[in-house]
Amino acid sequence: MAYEGFRPDIGPLDAPFWEALRRHELVVQECTACTRLRFVPTELCPYCASPASTWTPVTGRGRVYTYTVVHRAPTPAYQADAPYALAYVELEEGPRVPTRLVDVEPGAVVVDLPVEVVFDDVAPDLTLYRFRPAG
Repeated sequence: MAYEGFRPDIGPLDAPFWEALRRHELVVQECTACTRLRFVPTELCPYCASPASTWTPVTGRGRVYTYTVVHRAPTPAYQADAPYALAYVELEEGPRVPTRLVDVEPGAVVVDLPVEVVFDDVAPDLTLYRFRPAG
């Protein structure tokens, strides 16, 4: 069955992020001037305004920072999965990333739950990242 969910509008700024996901690697931008990590990708560092950055791999480990449980999906493509948990995960390296939690019942999700990244090859040209309970 073809993937019917939302597809990102991939542009030059974030193409390296999506290419890394297809390799099953999670990366974030690192400012080469102040060395701070950031997500989502931006043209200028929000900390020092430098335009210089590189993409750096992260461990893919973190903790649930906050979450919500979706009972009524935004489109029919997601309704069969409801209820499901959406979260912000704070990576070990610091940045917070939005994600869908998998392999966990929504009622079992708690703030500070240790999680790890998993990769979901939803189409030949698209890999999404998700997080599941660590271990």
